[in-house]
Amino acid sequence: MNLKSTKYELQTILSGKSGYSYDALIQTVARYLRTGQRASPMAEEKHQSKGQETEKLINFAKENNLFYNDIEEDQYISEGAEQKVYIKNEQYVLKLNDAIYYASWEDYFFNLILHNYFFADTAYQLLGLYENKKVLYAVVKQPFIRADRLTDLAQVKAFLANNGFENTRSHDYYHPQLGIVLEDLHDENVLTQQETLYFIDTVFYIDSEVFWN
Repeated sequence: MNLKSTKYELQTILSGKSGYSYDALIQTVARYLRTGQRASPMAEEKHQSKGQETEKLINFAKENNLFYNDIEEDQYISEGAEQKVYIKNEQYVLKLNDAIYYASWEDYFFNLILHNYFFADTAYQLLGLYENKKVLYAVVKQPFIRADRLTDLAQVKAFLANNGFENTRSHDYYHPQLGIVLEDLHDENVLTQQETLYFIDTVFYIDSEVFWN
């Protein structure tokens, strides 16, 4: 991996200047959130404007017909602190995420883009937004992976180490050259099928001072 070119490529993708087809809507929404706002790496400042981001997202969805309401409650399979999961045609899952783990909605959409870059075999496709009981969710579609054995976390650690990610604690990792944090990689978020690791739920953050330099 040429780290300099990789970093530049990631910077251009997150800036919305290039990317893959499944990133198009994600990039459009992230770019819309940046419109008229001063970019800030400070999480506290982003947190204060998250409510404003939510209002902007709702208005954007109304103007562009981006509300997704095809949620079949009888297809519900699980949920965690941040998302609800539904099965779709035995090939995909739909995930409703309220971005609670992120200081800003922009950070959440950056997470999707980074996941798609590093783990394209389980890429997220943004279908739209969904509002229920005054809570706004992003609705994403992802390939459904059926595990055939428990994941060996030592293999996860070795795989990430080979790609420059250092284990910082427990299930959390950091890439010091790229300035990318990757967290929560326990054995329910990384599945194994036919001896292959599939990263299905990732939590990416950017270390702004390193990533954008």
